[in-house]
Amino acid sequence: MKTTEISCLCGAVKVQLNGEPVTQFYCHCDDCQAASGGAYIGIAIYPSDAVTVTQGELTAWTLKTLPRQRCAICGTHMIAQVPGLAECGVMANLLPTGTFKPEFHIQCQYAVLPVKDNLPHFKSFPASFGGSDEIINW
Repeated sequence: MKTTEISCLCGAVKVQLNGEPVTQFYCHCDDCQAASGGAYIGIAIYPSDAVTVTQGELTAWTLKTLPRQRCAICGTHMIAQVPGLAECGVMANLLPTGTFKPEFHIQCQYAVLPVKDNLPHFKSFPASFGGSDEIINW
């Protein structure tokens, strides 16, 4: 089984990811925008039991709706437990170079900087996430 280790920017926290991500995507929601200070973020979803903190301490915080965890020392946003699901979102910028392979964009109804690429752009969520599969064409 593939094992990947990610760490915060100061190196105090290390997280082990076992296996491959379930899916990878860009999120444009207003919650992610507010938490990151960016127009969108890259996320890799792993089963919760595939994500293990092996060093250091994460602190939990919620800005709007999604509980997130960051390094207790440098504040690097690292993971978020998806409420009601046994899945964990991992910040794609922490993955090794070349391993983030996004499949689609979600919550494009909130996009402040539309990204024009060949990926599907869902207005809210794809059907596999309980959404309508409605696409936005930029």
